[in-house]
Amino acid sequence: MSAEGLKRAQDKMRAEGVNQAAIDVFTHYYGELEAGATGLIPEETITPLHDPQRLADVDVSPEAASEALRRTAIIKLNGGLGTSMGMDRAKSLLPVREGSSFLDIIARQVAHARGEHDAPLPLVLMNSFRTRDDSLEALDSHAGIEVDGLPLDFLQNKEPKLLVDSLEPVEWPADPSLEWCPPGHGDIYTALLGSGVLKALLDAGYKYASASNSDNLGAVPHPQIAGWFAASGAPYAAEVCVRTLADRKGGHLAIRTADNQLILRDTAQTPADQMHYFTDEHRHPFFHTNNLWFDLEALYAALSERGAVLGLPLIRNKKTVDPTDSSSPEVFQIESAMGAAIEVFEGATAIAVERERFLPVKTTNDLLVLRSDAYRLDADGGLRLDAAKAPLVDLDPEFFKTVGDFDARFPTGAPSLREAASLTVRGDWTFGSDVVVRGTVMLEGGGHIPDGAVLDSTEWAAGGNTASDNSRDV
Repeated sequence: MSAEGLKRAQDKMRAEGVNQAAIDVFTHYYGELEAGATGLIPEETITPLHDPQRLADVDVSPEAASEALRRTAIIKLNGGLGTSMGMDRAKSLLPVREGSSFLDIIARQVAHARGEHDAPLPLVLMNSFRTRDDSLEALDSHAGIEVDGLPLDFLQNKEPKLLVDSLEPVEWPADPSLEWCPPGHGDIYTALLGSGVLKALLDAGYKYASASNSDNLGAVPHPQIAGWFAASGAPYAAEVCVRTLADRKGGHLAIRTADNQLILRDTAQTPADQMHYFTDEHRHPFFHTNNLWFDLEALYAALSERGAVLGLPLIRNKKTVDPTDSSSPEVFQIESAMGAAIEVFEGATAIAVERERFLPVKTTNDLLVLRSDAYRLDADGGLRLDAAKAPLVDLDPEFFKTVGDFDARFPTGAPSLREAASLTVRGDWTFGSDVVVRGTVMLEGGGHIPDGAVLDSTEWAAGGNTASDNSRDV
């Protein structure tokens, strides 16, 4: 049945206008799935990465750094809808600071770096078919953001979801759009080639690309990393950060013992009975930021030699066709990770960067911290910690998970978190204006935090009382 399933899937992709390179890559992974591949990377096959080169030790002259940046393109992964936060449009359009969205701030980051280093620095988004129109419209307000002769975006490919029991493309008449899924952000390489953008960048004289997620405002254009990467001669490099307890679920680099090659391992590639190794921040002390640098010429050569199939490790995701309906048919989504390309390139390397390069927003917990005074927005568009340590925020998902619910409970903006160690909220709380959080604070029950309230580590709000019963005015 799977042979017929592959043909049906290929025909479905052609009818949808998916390019041949993407169909070839899908066919490769279909064969792996049919053969029973799971994509698992057992702990006994790898050695942890313990001592990568550190950016703090890199010595690059300002001239070399600027020259490298002048030959660099900035690529942002912008296909996410923010569905986990209740959004139905590009997450990058969500306001982060003073009404400015991720995309607004990214555009300012690029504009600032262009002026500082006399660099054309093209910005190119990898959009999905759901994020393209809104995102390009948002960039219209940033005059001069487009570089002559180069597009502002290219589209991530899509592929059919496959029934688990037959590997045939699922049919879901109730919502045909749910029959499709993105191939993971590892599709960036196939999409760059199939869209013609890779060749366009090379023809325009660009040598390097800096790729990162659009929800990570820490990944500002960085001339020193560009200069280091250019001087290294490496075809590919990944930025890593020191791991903390908060990063236990993040993917990490490791060294494959069979050939001493750097590889990426994510949670979905870890055997269930070995997750204790994966989450051990001492055993695997660095996590993968998904900030990547690659040589465009090396990438084009690799894709050309392999017929567009880089052969990134398979990630087999089992879900239901309708993610909101657990009774709907089980499907496989065939995916790959962008960072997994590190194992394709001989001589690929990694560099340890400071935490300020990794500020993703995956939940409203993250959003509250970045909207607060714990971070400042610098002239280069970078968000940087403005406190002794980033506070930990844990909001009750029943009341704060979606952006709509979150905004309704912080109607005048985020409280001051500069002096906070942690804020845990359980129950339905609404915050007034000019609230200050200090130390370790936990709210329980539900109620209203009055304007100007100060919550500190010696106080406790509980049982549905208003915070004025448990806090003092500023």
